[in-house]
Amino acid sequence: MEIKQISVIGGGTMGNGIAHVFALNGFNVNLIEKDNMLVEKAFQSIEKNLERQLKKNIITEDRKRNSMQRINKIIGVENIPSESDLVIEAIYEDKEAKLQIFKLIEPLLKSECIIATNTSSISITELSVSCRTDRFIGMHFMNPVPVMKLVEIIRGYSTSNDTFSTIKEAALKLGKVPVEVYDFPGFISNRILMPMINESVFALMEGVASAEDIDKVMKLGMNHPMGPLTLADFIGLDVCLAIMEVLYSGFNDSKYRPCPLLKKMVAAQKLGKKTGEGFFKYN
Repeated sequence: MEIKQISVIGGGTMGNGIAHVFALNGFNVNLIEKDNMLVEKAFQSIEKNLERQLKKNIITEDRKRNSMQRINKIIGVENIPSESDLVIEAIYEDKEAKLQIFKLIEPLLKSECIIATNTSSISITELSVSCRTDRFIGMHFMNPVPVMKLVEIIRGYSTSNDTFSTIKEAALKLGKVPVEVYDFPGFISNRILMPMINESVFALMEGVASAEDIDKVMKLGMNHPMGPLTLADFIGLDVCLAIMEVLYSGFNDSKYRPCPLLKKMVAAQKLGKKTGEGFFKYN
């Protein structure tokens, strides 16, 4: 099956990044949001990020213009085009919200259409039960999508080999590096990353070192480009907590217990860069 038309549900940081890379690489993209304000905001983010690539001589003015012309703005998931070849869900990390979307779009799409989710931790098998299980797959992009090369491609229990091959080929056309992963909580990236971030929060809570020094140890001692607490702020502490809770419930293992300080900061809406304050303060 050849994929030509993509529908991306959700225009937030991940959704607009996914739409960006598909449009940049010649695919026609339907960018779907729940209201006009959100879809316009996503569209503006894509234009701004393409402009950044233009200034760095990564793309040409023609390529930028053509990419923007390939993006079709749609209000309401119920208006998803039935001729979509691939749908990528990229809303917030909530299982019930995702299931509700899949149940809604399932009867609206042609039978050959593949449905993918950009979830960073939720079981692909559990998400697939509300729709076409053999043509359902995880396609987990890294943030920021236009920059990061990795895409985790996660098979659900019933995902067909044909579906996997089609999605792998699509990822390669985007210039990404696809990695095959099987359906376990957190997959590979977040199963390893989030416990490290969570342990860093425990170290901060216990007074082992300051936030600045915890990050400095990992940057200078482990050669990480960004410290774990800065990274947590960049990801969003609410997202970090949601993933830790998926790991904790999925494995039923106390080593994945979310740090109380992380839970407290999320309750206080100190979510990191997007709210102006997390482990650090931002302008």
